[in-house]
Amino acid sequence: MILHKDHLAEIIEHAQHSKPDECCGLVGGTNTREAQTLYPLRNVSKHPQLAYEAAPEELFAAQRQMRERGEVLVGIYHSHPRAADPTPSETDVRQAYYPAATYLIVGLAGVEPLVKAFEIVEQEHRWHEVEYVITD
Repeated sequence: MILHKDHLAEIIEHAQHSKPDECCGLVGGTNTREAQTLYPLRNVSKHPQLAYEAAPEELFAAQRQMRERGEVLVGIYHSHPRAADPTPSETDVRQAYYPAATYLIVGLAGVEPLVKAFEIVEQEHRWHEVEYVITD
């Protein structure tokens, strides 16, 4: 995944603004996995400090906007407010319904926020960290 530095800053800001709850959102972009648009979503989980669930109406609207803009889903982001070094939780793996997407997780418990990227395969119940590129 290729992210513009402003996108990364917006994701971190969304995470910090949502704290102590988890934030969530989508990243729309090109077939070459370059991010073009962020779609921040409202977390409607019953336990927002421990999990995220995107508001269905916002999720559908974001997916519709992506189609209208000719974008594809390249990423899904959320935060772990109490993690300094974020990794996918068991819930994250169980609910990873988009295997082609890169999952970005923002850890907020360290001195500075830390964003890591993962590929998650829910059907195989596994994940691994992947690299992402930041551009100007």
